[in-house]
Amino acid sequence: MDKIKDFWHKLKSVKHIEIYLTLMVGLVICVCYFSLTATSDGNNNENSTENYTTSEEYVDYLENKISNVLSKISGVGDVGVVITLETGFTYEYATDTETHTTNSGTTETTISVDTILLVDGQPVVVKEVYPVIKGVVVVADGSEDFSVKMNILDAIQTILEVDSEKITILS
Repeated sequence: MDKIKDFWHKLKSVKHIEIYLTLMVGLVICVCYFSLTATSDGNNNENSTENYTTSEEYVDYLENKISNVLSKISGVGDVGVVITLETGFTYEYATDTETHTTNSGTTETTISVDTILLVDGQPVVVKEVYPVIKGVVVVADGSEDFSVKMNILDAIQTILEVDSEKITILS
């Protein structure tokens, strides 16, 4: 007990102890915050859809994601999802436009030539457009119940941003 009292008296004798304690607490909070932020950022990269190179991989990812979400809805059992695409991935490439104008007497001719820019032999992609979804079919146990069916419909519309006319839910 005497050791604790001695330690407390020594601590009280330090000038500006409040400032030192505040700085230490602030440092601990910053370290905890940044370590938690770094961990959650790492998890977000696993769910990223930007690494899919083919439409089939993208569809597989979406079907698995939707199946997992729908199976967690109350009243839904086994779930199967099929997604059809209207288009595949489309890309817009960086181009360089060269314009040549020739004058021959009274006529002026202008020719424009677009060339795709290449870096290390690969075209430079300016914009990647994800495939357009044509339709979604869901086969789910429990979808005979109207409220369960509506929950499934709402979930798909929210996840995929697809009109209800493009979604079919079967039991």
